[in-house]
Amino acid sequence: MGGQTRRVIGPEGPWRFGMKNRYAPALAAVLFVVGLVSVATAQTRTNDPTRWENVIAGFDADAPNRPQGAIVLTGSSSFARWRTMEADLAPLTIVPRGFGGSTMADVLHYIDRLVKPYNPRAVVLYEGDNDTFYGVAPSKIAGELKQIISKIHSALPDTRVYVLSVKPSLARVSVWDKAQETSELYKQIAAGDDRLHFIDVATPFLRADGTVMDDVFVDDGLHLNDKGNRIWAAAIKSVLMKIEGEFELRKASGQ
Repeated sequence: MGGQTRRVIGPEGPWRFGMKNRYAPALAAVLFVVGLVSVATAQTRTNDPTRWENVIAGFDADAPNRPQGAIVLTGSSSFARWRTMEADLAPLTIVPRGFGGSTMADVLHYIDRLVKPYNPRAVVLYEGDNDTFYGVAPSKIAGELKQIISKIHSALPDTRVYVLSVKPSLARVSVWDKAQETSELYKQIAAGDDRLHFIDVATPFLRADGTVMDDVFVDDGLHLNDKGNRIWAAAIKSVLMKIEGEFELRKASGQ
């Protein structure tokens, strides 16, 4: 297994998972087995959005302290654990609303409270990572995304929505094919509306030979370390600045 690479075909072409340090083969084997066992149990879990009520209530209480017309970032732990989000995305004005371990269904349940109090000009969403791990069908995840977008635009018809692809990780290789399928559906949804934008946060984590970087995660092989967060931030900011940057300039000049 030491010299082998896992090769999967994704919407952007051949994507392979490989690791290049001497501990990688053993780590990969452990993560793969743990991933398979976890998926088997996770698929039986019952989704209960109300488990996040205390977290959302905290957001409610903090809402008066946050600016109107900014950019709301909501989604799972890749946002919730991103402690330098506001600094990394400056000069963009950000309202961080990530809650770790969440799913697309959780965001759908709380979308009014996550978005409407801030009257944002844009919403950035990262979900699908946990959903695919739990065994939720890509079509169902995409359907929930459509409902979220519909709810946002019913209240805020001019608000732009940025949907992030599912990123690759060492810990979830066993469901990567479903993650790629989910991301492709996101991309198709975004292509149908000028207010929607798809951000590819998967490709930046791949080496030139198509292998996933193995030095961008903390010990769990899932969450990003400092290097990973820098790559993550750059991928997101590069897209946001193309459109949202001009709004920040107008605001700064009083227009």
